Amino acid sequence: MKITTWNVNGIRAALIKNAFEWVVEYKPDILCLQEIKASEGQIDQQIFTNMGYKSVWNPAKRPGYSGTATLYLKDPNEIKFGMGIERFDKEGRIIQFTYPEFELFNVYFPNGGQKNERVPYKLDFYEQLLIKCEKMMAEGREIILTGDFNTAHREIDLKNPKANEKNTGFLPEERLWIDRYLERGFIDAFRNLYPDKIMYTWWTYRYSARKKNIGWRLDYFLVTKGVMGIVKDVIIHSDVMGSDHCPVTLLLNL
Repeated sequence: MKITTWNVNGIRAALIKNAFEWVVEYKPDILCLQEIKASEGQIDQQIFTNMGYKSVWNPAKRPGYSGTATLYLKDPNEIKFGMGIERFDKEGRIIQFTYPEFELFNVYFPNGGQKNERVPYKLDFYEQLLIKCEKMMAEGREIILTGDFNTAHREIDLKNPKANEKNTGFLPEERLWIDRYLERGFIDAFRNLYPDKIMYTWWTYRYSARKKNIGWRLDYFLVTKGVMGIVKDVIIHSDVMGSDHCPVTLLLNL
């Protein structure tokens, strides 16, 4: 089973760039999209139908902002949206799929803002989602959290850690929340398989950063122990263009 996550930084722009030609070729079973910046009615749904996918959308109430969508081949048992907390749910940041084997969360974690003004909101989001996950884990459910976490966890996860210590995405208090997820039973699947591998999933459009590979690893699969036991690989598709993020795929032996 192939589960792919991709922050497309505007799905309409990605479609114009023919970014989804890669999806047709690679054919993930589930494609979790973040920062779609559009509602379902603004996209010709026949595009995805022709690709063989069904889709669900969770756009932000604010037009042209945030939002998530999930394309899928196999119907889940249940689909839920958000956390039941309006200040988060109005930004369309979570789509939850229930399958017999696991709960899959497609998540677009908040950005801390240019002047770090949204960092408290971001940290609160991390906390509330972890509370939700811990309740499910206590009930015996396995979980896959994937999406754009908007945080580089360790120095190995970005090109210039010292220069970014006071910038959102690498603040100590943001990185601490990744630690807390790991302490509570989640595993960073990529880092578990590749403890010393340097790869990035996001590059600023400025300064020819992608060409120079001056990037950050912001897109993750955090999984519970039972899921990690069936993980075959995590692939960062750094050669796939169409966004400032690249897709990342979790391969499962199902």
